[in-house]
Amino acid sequence: MSKVSDLIKAEEKRQEETLMMIPSENYASKAVREAVGSVLINKYSEGYPGRRYYQGNKIVDEIEGLAIEKAKALFGVEHANVQPYSGSPANAEVLFGLIEPGDVIMGLKLSSGGHLTHGHPEITFSGKFFRSVQFGTKDDGVIDYDEVEKLATEEKPKLMIVGTTAYPQILDWERFGKIADGIGAWLIADISHVSGLIIGGVYPTPVPFAHIVTTTTHKTLRGPRGAIIMITGKGIKKDIEVMAKIDRAVFPGLQGGPHNNTTAGILAALIEADTPEFRQYAGQVVKNAKSLAAELKKGGLKLVTGGTESHLIVIDLRPDLSGNVVAESLEKAGIVVNRNSVPNGSSPPFYPSGIRLGTPGVTTRGMKESEMRIVAGWILKVIDHIKGEKLPVEKEKRGEFMKNFRARIENDDLLNEVALEVKDLCKKFPTP
Repeated sequence: MSKVSDLIKAEEKRQEETLMMIPSENYASKAVREAVGSVLINKYSEGYPGRRYYQGNKIVDEIEGLAIEKAKALFGVEHANVQPYSGSPANAEVLFGLIEPGDVIMGLKLSSGGHLTHGHPEITFSGKFFRSVQFGTKDDGVIDYDEVEKLATEEKPKLMIVGTTAYPQILDWERFGKIADGIGAWLIADISHVSGLIIGGVYPTPVPFAHIVTTTTHKTLRGPRGAIIMITGKGIKKDIEVMAKIDRAVFPGLQGGPHNNTTAGILAALIEADTPEFRQYAGQVVKNAKSLAAELKKGGLKLVTGGTESHLIVIDLRPDLSGNVVAESLEKAGIVVNRNSVPNGSSPPFYPSGIRLGTPGVTTRGMKESEMRIVAGWILKVIDHIKGEKLPVEKEKRGEFMKNFRARIENDDLLNEVALEVKDLCKKFPTP
C-alpha cells in the first residue's frame, strides 16, 4: 500500500506545482473527492430508484433521486439519467437506444474539433456500427452552417450528434436544431466541455433546440468522472417512451450497476454549481481564455478560428513546429497542455500540428487576467526557444527523434528556469 500512497502523493505534488491547462481537466472540490472515496463504493444498485435488483438501496435511492432532480433543475430538462460511467458510454447509450446499426449519423470531424464518439470512422463504435457522415470547418476553422445543412439534406442522417472537444467558438444550437428538424433527425447535443459554462450562464444552452443532451461531469463542471444523459422534451420527438428507451439502453443495455460513489460526487458537484461563486468562476474561465488568446495572438501565434469564445484555445503550429515538440517542452517548463490536430491538417493524430490549452483549472485556482498575461509570456518564450526542433517528415524517424528530444530538454536551462517561475506562481494559488 505504501507504493500506491507514494505515487498518489507524487501526483498531488505534480498537480500543485504545475499549471493544469488541458481544457478537459479541472480540480474537484474536497466534497466531491470525499463522496467518490466514500463507503458508497461498496454497494451494488442495479436498476433505478425504487426499482432495484438488490436490497439495501434506500439511501442510494435518495442520493440518485436528488442528483436527478438537481440535474433537471439546473439544465431545465424533463428527465435525467445520472448512471453513465463516462461521456463515451453515454453517447453509445443514446445511439443504442434510438437508432439501429447501419443507420446514418452525422457529426463534426475529430480533426475539426469534434469527438471520437460523434462518428469518427473505422476505429470507434460510432463509426463501425453506423454509417457516419462527417462535416468539417472552413480554412479558418469555423463551421460553415450552410455546408452542414447541405450535407444533412443530401445524406439525411437519422441522428445528428453535435459537440466539441477542440472548437473554441460558440455553437449555434438554434441553427443545428433547424437543420435536424428539417430532415426529421434526432439532435443530440454533447455539451461535455461546456456544461459548467452553460450552468454559469456564459455559454448558450442547447436545451430549447436539441432532443437529447449528454455531458460528462468533470471538465468545466468540476465533478467526478461520470456522465449524464438528459431528455429535453423538445418538439416532434416529445414522447415519454424516449425516456424509457434511454434508461433501458443504459441499464441493462450497456451497463451493470451504477457507481454510487460517483453519483454522490455528481450530486455534490451539481449543488456547488448552483451558487453565485460557481457562476463567477464560469465567467472568469471565459475572461481568462480570451485574455490568454489575445496575448498569444499578439505574440505572433496562429490561433484556430482566430481566438476563442469559450474555455479553450487551439494553436496551429504549422509550418515550423509540431504539437509533440511544443507540448513536451511546455510540460518540462511546468505548463501542461496537449498536442492536438488542427482543421485540414495532414499530420497523423499521434504527431499533430497543434496544441490545445484552456483555462478551467487555472481559474479554479483563482488566477485571473493578469496571471494569464504572465502565462502567455512563458508559452511564447518556450515556443521561441525550441523553434529549430523540427519533427522529421519520415514516419519511421519520428519516434527516435522524440526520444532524443526528451533527453535534450531534460536539463534545459531555460525550461528549468520557467518551471521554477511557474512553481512560484502556483504557490500563490493553491489547489483546492
